[in-house]
Amino acid sequence: MIYPVNSKLIKPNLYLILLLFSVSGVFSQQISGNQKSDIIKENDKIIIVDINTIKEKVLHKDVQFVDIRTPKEYHAGYIDDAINIGIADKEKFTAAFQKLDKEKPVYIYCYSGWRSHRAAKLLVTLGFKKIYDFKGGYKVWIENPKK
Repeated sequence: MIYPVNSKLIKPNLYLILLLFSVSGVFSQQISGNQKSDIIKENDKIIIVDINTIKEKVLHKDVQFVDIRTPKEYHAGYIDDAINIGIADKEKFTAAFQKLDKEKPVYIYCYSGWRSHRAAKLLVTLGFKKIYDFKGGYKVWIENPKK
């Protein structure tokens, strides 16, 4: 027995399926594009960087390198010669960053990247021109053997 096809139902469903495939293709291109890049520019002032950038551009260099974790986290271990300016106390954080050179790049990190991302946005409001935010932070650092 052959059943009649209701074209009124198939057409809208077909459009929905095509739309879903189109959207998923765009997202997969964006994701795979981001995974290939070592540096992701969020805007003109905040640039997300990976561990390789930290190793090449920051370690043993004369740069503004700031660990924004708590003093307790910092004293348990930190990267290279990073100074500690904790973001937990916003007033102290702001006052300490006011002493740094806003015209020079500043590299920041936290434990996993969440706090440093918040801090980067705050630094823009404080007038910093270039903020490099270490994606994955100290967690990525300790998970990767030093070379």
